[in-house]
Amino acid sequence: MKNSVTLVGFAGNNPEVRETSSGAKITSLSLATSRSYKDAQDKRQTETEWHRITCFNGIGKSVAEHVAKGAMLMVTGRIHYTRWTDQNGTERYGCEIIAEQVEFLVKAKDSKPTEAAETCELALAE
Repeated sequence: MKNSVTLVGFAGNNPEVRETSSGAKITSLSLATSRSYKDAQDKRQTETEWHRITCFNGIGKSVAEHVAKGAMLMVTGRIHYTRWTDQNGTERYGCEIIAEQVEFLVKAKDSKPTEAAETCELALAE
């Protein structure tokens, strides 16, 4: 069995770093992916989807240091679903991508790819 996803898109915000009670650092950001299609009237339409990306360990550190809103990234990881009950007793659901690899394709303020796209791989520390 395999749970794997690859997304290429633009960072929708600057990465946010938070620390757990045990001292582990977690880096999060949103990633926008888009697709274009023609509708029934033959007009070009664009649909954008937003993905929550979560990075741990070294990959989180690199993303926090090198990514800014607008950067183009390729994220490879796994889909993780969560379920919780909010303060009103309503059951809520969420979905995030746990990043295992992030490639920096285009910096936020550049219009061309970096000469050698940087790659960060998550070292699974278990």
